[in-house]
Amino acid sequence: MQSVAEQGGADQSLGWIGAGRMGTAMASLVLKAGYDLTVFNRTRAKTEPLLALGAKAADTVADLGPCDVVFVTVASSDDLLAVLGGEGGLLGSGQLPGIVVDCSTVSAEASAQARAMAEAKGVGFLAAPVSGNPKVVTAGRMTMVVSGPRAAFDAVEPYLRLVAQEATYVGEGELSRLVKLCHNLFLGVMIQSLAEVTVLAEKGGVRRADLLNFINNSVLGSPFSRYKTPNLVNLAFEPSFTTRLLRKDFDLGLGAARSLEVPMPVAASVHQRLGEAIGHGMGEMDFAALVELEAKGAGMELVSESVDVDDGLHPLD
Repeated sequence: MQSVAEQGGADQSLGWIGAGRMGTAMASLVLKAGYDLTVFNRTRAKTEPLLALGAKAADTVADLGPCDVVFVTVASSDDLLAVLGGEGGLLGSGQLPGIVVDCSTVSAEASAQARAMAEAKGVGFLAAPVSGNPKVVTAGRMTMVVSGPRAAFDAVEPYLRLVAQEATYVGEGELSRLVKLCHNLFLGVMIQSLAEVTVLAEKGGVRRADLLNFINNSVLGSPFSRYKTPNLVNLAFEPSFTTRLLRKDFDLGLGAARSLEVPMPVAASVHQRLGEAIGHGMGEMDFAALVELEAKGAGMELVSESVDVDDGLHPLD
């Protein structure tokens, strides 16, 4: 990735709200690029990895008010509205940031509320949901989709490219939220399809590692199928993205489909499978655990193949 200086960006003061797995991975790239960053998280201990890299800790969200640009990475629509407009929120402070960049996955309705709050205070608001997990971020392969005022996007694009391989601007308002929901609907459909064909092949006598090696090296292979292969082969379900969080995004995505009168029979079926997986205690596991649910339906009990599989997530130059 190019530095901000190489891309012509100004060195402004930066703030960050949210130090979960994704927020920490993304903010780490800003710090490793040599930029000052002030970080707030409700659970202060979660900021420790960032403080070790040189970040400054904010005691309250309002302490980020003097920052020129504030990134937000929180878990839900309610969290976004709370950190921006709740009691002691960012937009209620005496000083206000110039631009807020929200990288969370939230509903278009919540995003529109957040945008209205920001614009009422003269603060630019960009909806910038991301594609990837912490390992994808660390490898420099994360992407993001952005909507909002074009001038605000142009102003912060150099900073976006510190954390994302690509930042795609798609227009005004909440269009990026719809794009991200479409992305995550496709994500769920892809993992369910991989689970189905993997179980079918294994029940017929083919090792999961061999099937997936063939797929990954065919025209159907993708970075996604390759980096989920270790999960499917070795039944490693330490979450990069939980089944419960994916179900939340399906709730939002299918809600958008209903409002726009778009039938989505395949996604609706996967939505039911996600609920079934959560009912089987897989809610906090990586969503690749759908392969175990598929196996149960086929009368199979999977075991790890204990194969050293390349996930393809090598850092980019």
